[in-house]
Amino acid sequence: MSAAGNVIRLHPADEVVVACRDIPAGEPISGEDCSAEDAIPSGHKLAVQTLQAGAQVHKYDQIIGMATREIRPGQHVHEHNLGMSQRSGEYASGAGMPVAEQLPADKRASFAGFRRDDGQVGTRNFLGILTSVNCSATVAQQIAREAERRGLLDPFPNVDGIVALTHGSGCGMAGGGEGHAILERVLAGYARHPNFAAVIIIGLGCEVNQIDGLVERAGLVKGERLHTFTIQDSGGTRASVERGVGLINALLPSANRARREPCPASALTLALQCGGSDGFSGISANPALGAAVDLLVRHGGTAILSETPEIYGAEHLLMRRAINEDVARALVARVQWWEDYTRRHAAEMDNNPSPGNKAGGLTTILEKALGSAAKGGTTALTGVCGYAEPAPSGGLVFMDSPGYDPASVTGQVASGANAICFTTGRGSVFGFKPVPSIKIASHSDLYRRLGDDMDINAGRIVDGEMDVTELGAEIFRTVLDTASGQPTRSELLGFGDAEFVPWQLGAVM
Repeated sequence: MSAAGNVIRLHPADEVVVACRDIPAGEPISGEDCSAEDAIPSGHKLAVQTLQAGAQVHKYDQIIGMATREIRPGQHVHEHNLGMSQRSGEYASGAGMPVAEQLPADKRASFAGFRRDDGQVGTRNFLGILTSVNCSATVAQQIAREAERRGLLDPFPNVDGIVALTHGSGCGMAGGGEGHAILERVLAGYARHPNFAAVIIIGLGCEVNQIDGLVERAGLVKGERLHTFTIQDSGGTRASVERGVGLINALLPSANRARREPCPASALTLALQCGGSDGFSGISANPALGAAVDLLVRHGGTAILSETPEIYGAEHLLMRRAINEDVARALVARVQWWEDYTRRHAAEMDNNPSPGNKAGGLTTILEKALGSAAKGGTTALTGVCGYAEPAPSGGLVFMDSPGYDPASVTGQVASGANAICFTTGRGSVFGFKPVPSIKIASHSDLYRRLGDDMDINAGRIVDGEMDVTELGAEIFRTVLDTASGQPTRSELLGFGDAEFVPWQLGAVM
């Protein structure tokens, strides 16, 4: 990347550059032999050479689309003259990339975490209330509110809180198939998540998603860390709320005995997420997060890249980084599933980017995907897993998910993520209990406007104050500090109770 004056050039071969501030019509373009024919908004693209209709357009030295009409140097390049480019549908696999060399154990970073009896390490210490079905959502929420109203947490300073995670499914669905399996995987992943000292699962009693079946199929064990009951067996709403409050009261002393202790960075699993992306996301925040991921992998940790529809157009780059053919083929299989899924629902993969993404300068999903994939850094892709399946340990892994942020993060946490880094260019406000979410702004104007929501300003890269490597190191240190208990902005604002959204797939009946 080279920044000169009013634009950023990402590769010498690119036909477009990116405006790093609003450029009025007529202003000369720094380092290029043209002036702006149009007013170019900050973060948007403009051509620096003539492009004939039908010509492929490159950014990052990768195809981001096709000119739909002739484009002259200095003209704004966006929806009015750039469309999707034809994809060949063929993949040249470069699978076989070696796993990144890790630092010696005595050189690795550490953080202060909660060691659980099963060997997992938590970054927070919550009590959780899960629901098997939407019918038990109100009872779950009332238990959490009543426990707070009675001040049950006051004598237990080592407990971060009580969180009731509710959803809109669990019945009116088939008792088998993809949708049911996904919901079971999500609930099982949360039931065993290390950021919970203990979990209560509450059902209605007659729902399709029966708790005993979930417990048996997931291999969960009822005991000190897992309790279950149904409203129908407990005598109704008021009796269930009292039963739940009583359980919380009994669990708090044990949860409070947990203490932070030194844990290696290899115990971290970092969810990588972006939302409300803009033209700067792939230039600053995402590559800086990728640099932090490279550091985490060297220290033995795991990072989970997701949002399959948002790596569409960059999957070939991830394939080249696969450690073997099986991993490469698994990634392609997920992309092909999404192509078929959108086709069945009369949609297209290029329905993404969103209106906000486009207002921020992103035109096609090919362009958005190249920036999105940068969150994954440069190390080998070590594994691919389904939505909410346990993530393989160590290195960069890919978990299949929608691009919808709450649903994607829900799956990543179920897969084992105990920290989240969330980049944004338009200004997504987001948090996710029981896992801390670090928000990274892609440009300084956003950081100034929404500073109360943002933890890190990646706009310093665009401003020329830092490079990607330097900011990546800062993000890595922030992840360690956050994992050790430093609250994030979203935690201070109280986010995280409403963002639990299991991917709902299949017929609702």
